[in-house]
Amino acid sequence: MHDGHAQNALTLAERLGGHLVSGHVDGLGSVVLFEPVGESWRLDILAPSSLAKYLAHKGSVVVNGVSLTVNSVSDGDAGCTISINLIPHTIEVTTLRHLKAGHQVNLEVDLIARYVERMLSLSH
Repeated sequence: MHDGHAQNALTLAERLGGHLVSGHVDGLGSVVLFEPVGESWRLDILAPSSLAKYLAHKGSVVVNGVSLTVNSVSDGDAGCTISINLIPHTIEVTTLRHLKAGHQVNLEVDLIARYVERMLSLSH
């Protein structure tokens, strides 16, 4: 909404309340589990093996445009399963509440992880 005042872009000198994301979809994941656990919800997603190197415990991942923190990562033959804890507020204000096992989701990996991969690949 435009209120007549100029809107300044956020700079990295500001305190960030989320993760750095670009809006680019890196791959498709598949919901393995989505169930309530206490007051929160557990969301497990099978991500493609090609994204596994970018997914880490306490790292960030974007699921259907929502930036989230990874609780755990488990590598397997079919790919990488990430487990995410969704707090009630996230369930209330996003479309993630409509997910079910078997649904496909858009995944975006952490932007900084992409830069780290690039830097490491050039150092060899």
